[in-house]
Amino acid sequence: MLTSSQIRAARALTGISKEALCAASGLSAVEFDNAEAHDALPDPTISERLRAFFETRGVIFLAAGDGGSGMGPGVRLKQDGQEEGMRPEDLNAANDD
Repeated sequence: MLTSSQIRAARALTGISKEALCAASGLSAVEFDNAEAHDALPDPTISERLRAFFETRGVIFLAAGDGGSGMGPGVRLKQDGQEEGMRPEDLNAANDD
């Protein structure tokens, strides 16, 4: 689940206004304000809608521990043209090159 800090950071990285985000994602301003509220844990349903919204705009969400021990949750932007590759659970002998 996303943290409110990750949601604020994702919005800052994408430069999208609250109004535009609400219109595009179907969230109400109150729902979004609650999700972005400092130190709040967003509603899981809203959190997943926001994750999907931001991921289509190139945001990558990092869980605590991604990138090394002692690292907290965070966000980053995918570089244009960056190939995602295969997910580990999709790897098998048939697609082993």
